[in-house]
Amino acid sequence: VQLQASGGGLVQAGGSLRLSCAASGRTFSVYAMGWFRQAPGKEREFVARISRTGGSTYYADSVKGRFNISRDNAKNTVFLQMNSLKPEDTAVYYCAADLSRVVSTMKSRYDYWGQGTQFTVSS
Repeated sequence: VQLQASGGGLVQAGGSLRLSCAASGRTFSVYAMGWFRQAPGKEREFVARISRTGGSTYYADSVKGRFNISRDNAKNTVFLQMNSLKPEDTAVYYCAADLSRVVSTMKSRYDYWGQGTQFTVSS
């Protein structure tokens, strides 16, 4: 599966932004989907995950209550709605696909990755 993330840019602290990740290739609904982020000089870290059907979601503590992951299997797209943004949310955001049914926040468990989309939160 090929993944294409989009939606990055510049937003002020407290603002909102929605990222999208479009998938092509193999049937999208066989994958759980995740979002990760990588800030300059830091390791890539887990942000959110959504199950194949969208019925279960998981979040990093740092974004819980502010971010919402969702998916539209008919459109082969996963979204990350980000609200109440903080400067520390600034990073390159990556979407990833996981064939496994086992819930994981480890980047090594994900099978396919998009190219990443950058956004910056200004204070």
